[in-house]
Amino acid sequence: METKLVAQRRTKLGTSANRRLRASGLVPGNIYGHKQDAISVTFPAKETSALVRSTHRVVELELDGKTETAILRETQWDHFHTELRHVDFMRVDANERVKVDVDVVLRGTAAGALAGGVLEHSLHMLHVDCLAINIPEAILVKVQGLQIGQAIHVKELDIPTGVKVLNNPDAIVVRVVQPIIVETAPAAEAVAVEPEVIKKEKKTAEEGEEKPAKK
Repeated sequence: METKLVAQRRTKLGTSANRRLRASGLVPGNIYGHKQDAISVTFPAKETSALVRSTHRVVELELDGKTETAILRETQWDHFHTELRHVDFMRVDANERVKVDVDVVLRGTAAGALAGGVLEHSLHMLHVDCLAINIPEAILVKVQGLQIGQAIHVKELDIPTGVKVLNNPDAIVVRVVQPIIVETAPAAEAVAVEPEVIKKEKKTAEEGEEKPAKK
């Protein structure tokens, strides 16, 4: 699925200029690729952030009244991952093959998880090779039938026609494992310890005194 963004050229570059752009509701970015010069542009921050957070990969970019197809290539966020600070798009021909990362989305609740197991989602992205127009929005994985001790591997996924997965086919995507129960040793019974009594020897009458001479 394609979506559309309107870009505007930017001539002022640098940290200060970018800060002013963000304050005005814009996000700086670049458009490059296809043996053409890279162009510094701005995008509306709200629409661009929504697009980046979605599963859309192919984008129609409008610049100077012309439209070209591109794919999302790189993003930069603030430390809290709430503000999009920079975004790059790469031009593509809709009918050329590209290599991109696609989200893996789980659907349903695993039976093993309902039985007390722990669901482990190990692989969140798939690296795929396909035509730009055929980039999947996401790879959906149904996990309802997954029992404790079972796993779903890359080679078992339902991949759209024309899409080649480049990951290891034996890699685990998701599994349900038995929860680890840590047994706590019972606390040792407290043993009463009697206080040590130090007896002070009684001094003899002669101790410390000079004995009288014998007659």
